[in-house]
Amino acid sequence: MAEDDQAEQAAEQPAKPVGKGRPTPKRSEVERRRRQPYSPPPADKKAAASQQRERRRADQRRRMEAMRRGEEWALSPRDRGPVKALARDYIDSRRLVISEYILFAVFALILLVFAFGAGKNSSFVLYIELGIVLLIAIEAFYHATMVRRLVRQRLPGESTKGIAWYIAKRSIRLRSSRIPPVRVARGETI
Repeated sequence: MAEDDQAEQAAEQPAKPVGKGRPTPKRSEVERRRRQPYSPPPADKKAAASQQRERRRADQRRRMEAMRRGEEWALSPRDRGPVKALARDYIDSRRLVISEYILFAVFALILLVFAFGAGKNSSFVLYIELGIVLLIAIEAFYHATMVRRLVRQRLPGESTKGIAWYIAKRSIRLRSSRIPPVRVARGETI
């Protein structure tokens, strides 16, 4: 009797659908649908080229805006990853980065060269240029050491290859012109 009751209940319940309810499309059909253009192609080559140019510009504009917002997908490969993000945040949080103001020193040096003549004081100018490069290198080495220490603590096993060069390039740019943009305030703890 119990078996008869179970058989009746099973007959009353609708059959459970098997699978997704539709056949799997062929790969060629899926690729054909994916490759179809959004709009019909223009009749002449000139219009097609201008349409493609506009599409490229729009894509480039969208990517640049996303990069300025600091979105990871839009960053260039040299700026991607948690180690580079930590290095950026470390440099951007520093109250005084001497390398940031080196541009002004170079501009003053150029003015001095033009004002007093390059031929008379060429060795003096060379020593100042070497001093500027040495200052940037020392500061980048110091900051790279600090970032490596932070990476060892927070991101064990991550590579810090090329971090000194990355920090040097980031630190010589003015804070307002850095891309990816600054995410932390000066003096903020990282």
